[in-house]
Amino acid sequence: MNKFISIVAVLITCLSTNVLANENIVDYDKFFQEYYEAKVKTQQPNASKEDLEHYLSFLTDDVGNQHFPNAPDDSREPDGKEMMRKGMTRYLGVHTGYDSKLIEYIVGYNSIAFKHSYSAKGLRSDGSEFSYSKVVLDVIELENGKVSVIRRYGK
Repeated sequence: MNKFISIVAVLITCLSTNVLANENIVDYDKFFQEYYEAKVKTQQPNASKEDLEHYLSFLTDDVGNQHFPNAPDDSREPDGKEMMRKGMTRYLGVHTGYDSKLIEYIVGYNSIAFKHSYSAKGLRSDGSEFSYSKVVLDVIELENGKVSVIRRYGK
């Protein structure tokens, strides 16, 4: 009888572990499409705080954000999401035009790399105009179904 109980206990443990492991499976393609769309919306001329919060919902609280070559530190900070919220809020709605095109993306284990182009024009706080166009490679790392590190490679 003890053997039977032990076998049942082991089977229950194995099945429970398998079910819990499957909860962490991410549909990378779906996740990426939703992430990219949310990211682009934050840059549109009519971007709202709700758009920003939707984008931030894809990130871990301690997200690391690295932009090469200017910001080479990829440290994850306990308030990483809050730092991004503060930084992105300053620029929310400053664009008078924004366009983004996904060139390609590739999925790896808990990571997605994507090459995209974007161009923006707008007004600085002093009233002067700006415009720029870039092609960059972004790599996002995922943890428990959320973005934990963002790396941008581009000038």
